[in-house]
Amino acid sequence: MEENLKQLQQTGTIQIIKIALFGPESTGKTTLAKQLAEYYKTEWVPEFARDYLQAKWDKNQDICNVDDMLPIAYGQTKLENERLLSANEYLFCDTNLMVTKVFSEVYYDYCDPLLDQAALAHEYDLFFLTDIDVPWEKDDLRDSPEERESVFAVFKQSLIDNKKPFITLSGDKDLRLNKAISIIDDLTEARKMGFSSVDFVQIYENEIPLENIKKQLSFFRNGIAKSNLVGPASLLNGILKVSESDFQEKATFFDENKSNFKLEKFVPASGAASRMFKFLIAFLNDFDIENESINAYINKRKDTELSIFIVGLEKFPFFKTIDKKLREEFSDFESLDKDSKNYYFIALLLAKDFFDFANKPKGALPFHKYQKRIVTPVEEHLHECIYYASSNNNSNMHFTMSEAHLGQFETIINAIKSEAERKSETTINVSYSYQNKNTDTIAVDFENNPFRDENGRLFFRPGGHGALIGNLNQLDADIVFIKNIDNVIQNNIEKTARYKKALAGILMELQEQIFKYLHAIETKEIQEESIDEILLFLEEKLNIRIPYDFYKLSFENKIIEIKSLLDKPIRVCGMVKNEGEAGGGPFWVKDDEGTISLQIVESSQVDLSDENQKNILNASTYFNPVDLVCGIKNYKKEKFDLTQFVDHNSGFIVEKTTFGRAVKSYELPGLWNGGMANWITIFVQVPLITFNPVKSVNDLLKSAHQPQ
Repeated sequence: MEENLKQLQQTGTIQIIKIALFGPESTGKTTLAKQLAEYYKTEWVPEFARDYLQAKWDKNQDICNVDDMLPIAYGQTKLENERLLSANEYLFCDTNLMVTKVFSEVYYDYCDPLLDQAALAHEYDLFFLTDIDVPWEKDDLRDSPEERESVFAVFKQSLIDNKKPFITLSGDKDLRLNKAISIIDDLTEARKMGFSSVDFVQIYENEIPLENIKKQLSFFRNGIAKSNLVGPASLLNGILKVSESDFQEKATFFDENKSNFKLEKFVPASGAASRMFKFLIAFLNDFDIENESINAYINKRKDTELSIFIVGLEKFPFFKTIDKKLREEFSDFESLDKDSKNYYFIALLLAKDFFDFANKPKGALPFHKYQKRIVTPVEEHLHECIYYASSNNNSNMHFTMSEAHLGQFETIINAIKSEAERKSETTINVSYSYQNKNTDTIAVDFENNPFRDENGRLFFRPGGHGALIGNLNQLDADIVFIKNIDNVIQNNIEKTARYKKALAGILMELQEQIFKYLHAIETKEIQEESIDEILLFLEEKLNIRIPYDFYKLSFENKIIEIKSLLDKPIRVCGMVKNEGEAGGGPFWVKDDEGTISLQIVESSQVDLSDENQKNILNASTYFNPVDLVCGIKNYKKEKFDLTQFVDHNSGFIVEKTTFGRAVKSYELPGLWNGGMANWITIFVQVPLITFNPVKSVNDLLKSAHQPQ
């Protein structure tokens, strides 16, 4: 026997992908190796030890001992090197020297240094760790089935300790085969994209579709097509103006019919509140308390935000709590000068050992000061939910959040829920979800190469607001109210709730007519003369522009086209006037096929080097929607798959700082931008009172957030 433990080195441009089957006895390695070799029409490497030990048993009934480990290793290496020469693209190894090494250590508490060194040096593109969830098959060479679990743990740990790229395969024979084929195909594609096996395992464990990464890298390298603005949406041209009496009428219609619907409120509440305190963080980093005054700092940096914060300090709902803590920490507090008091107030507000507001979720921060208590946005949303997202004495509310913040939300909800249910005579059902890790997006450097952290691992960032379309897709409700966590009001909840109800009433009326038409189409009750009526409804009520080519279609094809236009999720968006500020908002947009539709467009989606596009952007007089009411079921009461209505080419490339280095990151199409691009969209003007976001802590000084 050739006593050589070196793997044959591959030469040439075509590299065989080597897959090692790895695991304890009787875990399906041989079966899977044969299946994969047959599927990919290539070679597989059998287990040398089986024939070697069977011959030893047949001759003298001798069993394996420690002296057999090295001869087995030599034989296994020789077999693998021989099969590599005739392999076609892939080579599947039923076993390898790592298996021999682990068995030697487990059963004999010893591994020959030559075997140990060679086992660690042998390289494979991927290890499949075969699970012990298959039946034990006894033969002359197998024993100790009761030790499978502990032995499996040793096998797994050996891969981890030696930093080998591996994926565990579980399930029956067919499930394992199908899963292995899918993984191998993806690995092959990942290698073509320039990723290593370690990269691939990281991507696989994060459950990020490889196709998504491929598309994101293409966006970085080739750019994202800008929106083609036709004009801003305006009153009577894409935005519906409703009188106060009509608002009341629609709200009443909603109340009269809501018992037929399951309602839910959906509150995006992910992330920490760091942006709220950005100017205060900068102040603590830059201010030199020993050598300058706060007034000098403000004047030098023209920091009006800091000036407003200090002037309004006592009006903040958290003032008394922090002031009390300051007096506990500084026994000589009263003797401190004004600058010191203000500086230490801000320091305690943000200090990790004290209040740490910048790292807390917005939903858990004190927003409003009532006569007897301080209230957070979570509590305000719960009370709002009772007002307009309730039917049949049930109110449903769903928060999306960072998993780390769940405890803070639950503490708030548990403290107030019972009393709120008692007063409202309503059962409140609160649920939570997190942004799925598989929606994270890859970051790149400024040469558009994948960015890596200090350990050389690929770096993925949360995919942004648009990732929440997946969370919304999980809800089982007929009508969903969507409102951001920071858009709450201290006063006039009943009044603002009326507008939410009115939007839902508008949605109900439109859905009723849409469903009527779709039912008629399904039952073939639509006649030629009905077409004009439906087209008028599409254009006047749903703002859907009918392309000229439609009129050239046959009757049957017209019906197919109409069904495709109507059978979609629908959103009714509350829009408030933007008094001339540039930025994102509602626009008429033309797509690549020439179809014009209503869309919410961010300024980053517009080609600002094009004067015409820039002028259209600046002509918009409405903000992004402050409230959405959504119908997410079809005329058969079946849930739409909302992921099918996303414009995947409408994401954003943003610049971020990570590990002190500038990187580029991709954000998914926004929840109500590209994430809902292919929905039926209705824009309704609502009063400014419904729009009270808290983007900066200073917004809490506005009248909507102050006691009356």
